[in-house]
Amino acid sequence: MKTSIALVAVAGFAAAASAQNFSLSIAGAPTTVDTTMGAVTVTVDIIGDSDFGTHMLGGGFTMTSGSSLVEGMSWAAASWSSFNTDGGYAGGGDYGQVIFGQLVIPGVPPFDVPAPGSELGSAIGSFQIVIGQGTGIIDLSIAAGSPFSLEVLDLAGGTTAQSSNGNLTLNGASINVVPAPSAMALLGLGGLVAGRRRR
Repeated sequence: MKTSIALVAVAGFAAAASAQNFSLSIAGAPTTVDTTMGAVTVTVDIIGDSDFGTHMLGGGFTMTSGSSLVEGMSWAAASWSSFNTDGGYAGGGDYGQVIFGQLVIPGVPPFDVPAPGSELGSAIGSFQIVIGQGTGIIDLSIAAGSPFSLEVLDLAGGTTAQSSNGNLTLNGASINVVPAPSAMALLGLGGLVAGRRRR
């Protein structure tokens, strides 16, 4: 009888662990960018969150858009992340894998305190994206990293969890690249003038 109760308890714990939710999200992306006067640089943050724990420990991901409107990207890790690998701009609107992290060992001072700014719901870092002249939609997407995208720490319990053992949501953003309304008006007037000259 005791054996079967223990197995049920272990099975229940495994089910609870697999139900943990993690997310990486793009924040701060403008909905519209005007490139009439030339290339524009925008900054977007990557936010890490989970329904378990208190702080982010580390992880990895890539950023993709596949857009020819993107002329370049660069990555800046948040100040709390002390172990970083930057995959660099891969071209074609895509960025190589970014790895971020910090060393926290619960119960071993001074390594038992996570860095300020690493609380769940905070920025992991930011991308600076150079958008060239043109029109169209840039769909920014985050792709899962290897071996996991996000590891979190529950500071009160000293336990950790990884997104590879739970549900991971990756939230993207879209940027509409357009010429300024005044430029469109000038193009329209130019068309009217050309039409009158032909008559």
